[in-house]
Amino acid sequence: MNTASNKKTYPKKASASAIDAVDFSNLQFGRVFTDHMVVAFYKEGKWSTPKLRPYGPLPFSPAMSVFHYGQAIFEGMKAFYAEEGQSILFRPDAHYKRINRSLSRMAMPELPEKLFMESIRMLLKKDKAWLKRAGQLYVRPFAIAIDEGLKVKISDTYMYAVLACPVGSYFTKPLDLKIETEYTRSAPGGVGFAKAAGNYAASMLPTREAQEEGFDQLIWTDAKTHTIIEGSGMMNIACVIRRKLVTPPAGNTILAGITRDSLLTIAPTLGIKVEERKITVNELIKGIVSGAVTEVFGMGTAATIASCASITHKGKKYLLKDWGENSVANRLFIELDSIKRGNKKAPKGWICEIK
Repeated sequence: MNTASNKKTYPKKASASAIDAVDFSNLQFGRVFTDHMVVAFYKEGKWSTPKLRPYGPLPFSPAMSVFHYGQAIFEGMKAFYAEEGQSILFRPDAHYKRINRSLSRMAMPELPEKLFMESIRMLLKKDKAWLKRAGQLYVRPFAIAIDEGLKVKISDTYMYAVLACPVGSYFTKPLDLKIETEYTRSAPGGVGFAKAAGNYAASMLPTREAQEEGFDQLIWTDAKTHTIIEGSGMMNIACVIRRKLVTPPAGNTILAGITRDSLLTIAPTLGIKVEERKITVNELIKGIVSGAVTEVFGMGTAATIASCASITHKGKKYLLKDWGENSVANRLFIELDSIKRGNKKAPKGWICEIK
């Protein structure tokens, strides 16, 4: 194997930092990267020790397996710079379990916990100046198949890497959503529960078509009938129905979102009742019209919480009231953000300080 090989010697440190060239007040999500990355390789049945490298291109063969057969998965997590100067990683244990679920479903070798945690620690320690300047970093661990050859088979070799981006808000306004009734994101027995690259590739065309019509994102429905709500864009979805937080149960077609799980955990501490159950399109639309549904919002690592301004179904637009600071979404956002930044006590195991 010479594709993306770890045989080439790379410097451990970037020759110069790009941090002073970045406008941190005007960040586009995922377009600016810190000075370094961490890389490890899987060969002959085991993962190599992770290595720190300057952020930059890697050599790849055009015959590399991932380009042709799509064995690729990723995770998305966040690190925060606390008021007292600590570097905080939010819920790394949950992200570790989920990345291995994704790897397993795509027939890729699981990562040892020590390798996963050490790779992220290495990067955050090396690029702490970026975390301090931005206040938060989006951390992207990912893995791809790197065998060279066109035979359809499970790859024998893989690359794992970790990148980090300084980020601000993913969405800058409440979203206008369209309920999708034609395309399907995932189906029972598929890979909808995994953070597989192909899931996102399949959503690109319908999302672009929706955006060309003036919508921000789609609300995905079940593959068989398109009558049951599943998720929104790259987020889980929740509704406030008669003052209760209601969200579809995670399953093999719905990603088990870590932000989703976090919000469901802290909601009762704020006096918000929680219910996990199916939500039909009919219930959602009728609820908005009657006033039973007062809020709809997305939940995800990148966006945290993204409130919805309107929902369109089969050409008809339904408006949602902006409840402002009193909204359930805002109360949950403030509470979770305080926990992430170390300003409030977190449930056991949620906060990992990078020392």
